[in-house]
Amino acid sequence: MSPDPLAPLDLAFWNIETAEHPMHLGALGVFEAGSATAGAHAADLLAARAPAVPGLRMRIRDTWQPPLALRRPFAFGGATREPDPRFDPLDHVRLHAPATDFHARAGRLMQRPLERGRPPWEAHVLPGADGTAFAVLFKFHHALADGLRALTLAAGVLDPMDLPAPRPRPERPPRGRVPDVRALPDRLRDALSDAGRALDIGAAAALSTLDVRSSPALTAESSGTRRIAGVAVDLDDVHHVRKTTGGTVNDVLVAVVAGALRRWLDERGDGSEGVAPRALIPVSKRRPRTAHPQGNRLSGYLMRLPVGDPDPLSRLGTVRAAMDRNKEAGPGRGAGAVALLADHVPALGHRIGGPLVSGAARLWFDLLVTSVPLPSLGLRLGGHPLTEVYPLAPLARGHSLAVAVSTYRGQVHFGLVADGKAVPDLDRLALAVTAEVETLLAACRP
Repeated sequence: MSPDPLAPLDLAFWNIETAEHPMHLGALGVFEAGSATAGAHAADLLAARAPAVPGLRMRIRDTWQPPLALRRPFAFGGATREPDPRFDPLDHVRLHAPATDFHARAGRLMQRPLERGRPPWEAHVLPGADGTAFAVLFKFHHALADGLRALTLAAGVLDPMDLPAPRPRPERPPRGRVPDVRALPDRLRDALSDAGRALDIGAAAALSTLDVRSSPALTAESSGTRRIAGVAVDLDDVHHVRKTTGGTVNDVLVAVVAGALRRWLDERGDGSEGVAPRALIPVSKRRPRTAHPQGNRLSGYLMRLPVGDPDPLSRLGTVRAAMDRNKEAGPGRGAGAVALLADHVPALGHRIGGPLVSGAARLWFDLLVTSVPLPSLGLRLGGHPLTEVYPLAPLARGHSLAVAVSTYRGQVHFGLVADGKAVPDLDRLALAVTAEVETLLAACRP
């Protein structure tokens, strides 16, 4: 495989990382096990299968002058993905001692940065102390893979699945090296449109910082420590609320987060009155396969969570209305689309400015709430079925909490990632998520 330049947003993730604020995402999968040796067997399988997955062999290398074939405007000072000639899967797959609490062990592992000189991913196998289950924590740097790409890489080392054959894509005519002069007016118009969109996004982001009441629990100074918790709720319960109130499953899940935060803040004595933290809800705008460079391209919706509203159905209605407004405007404009501005920054700008802007996220939003798609088919490792999977989002500098949600096999899994010192009571927030689902169900009963 030839070197591939990092897309602008990937380059941003690579350069804003620090030892205290690693930019990797993760997933904690729990598998059934029939014996105490199942975890060790799983680790052997992961190490044996990893070399056959090309994406897992790719390292990220900083470059000041990319190869001639990859040169493009503003590429000076960028980075490339390229095969690591020294790749050894045993550097990335690690078997640990038996654990009684998978989430507690995974939290300590999530706070450790990935080694930047090697392909930036790890798989940690955690055997269960009672031998009935084992867990695997996957970590992928955000510059290597977003949530969907990370799922694809992880699936490459799990047991093969019988999937339907993909539909053939219509062939596109090859593009010439010299641009068609007839397309130049359209390209100029697109460039002007992009510039106008960038100004709109910047103005909306500036306005979003005004008149905000959040909670110190969400924006405490970062310590670099990590704590994680997982919550599983019945998907049928979520569908019941959705069918009763309207909207989408995602609307219900975001409202659950808002209600759980209210309950948690009140229980810990911080108070929820008037609190309306800004939640960033990422929206993938993946580049087509023919685009160059490949890589992440994210936008997002920014909304105020109605934490201060005491009525659960009113909270849900507020979330639904805000999401409808965001969808009507589209993910390409508004304060939530700030990540798209990465496309307008030269590579050298990311290299120099990354450390300076790493703390700017706290000025833009207070809490990340993201959804990670998972296949409905059952996944296995060494024949052992995957029963739970908790997505884990990166925690930006200046943020104390991030929430990731996935739906798998009839359950909704909430993965909560928090700063370990700022949020020592993360388990209480996990209980509040379950309680909020029950509250919404009760409010929907006649």
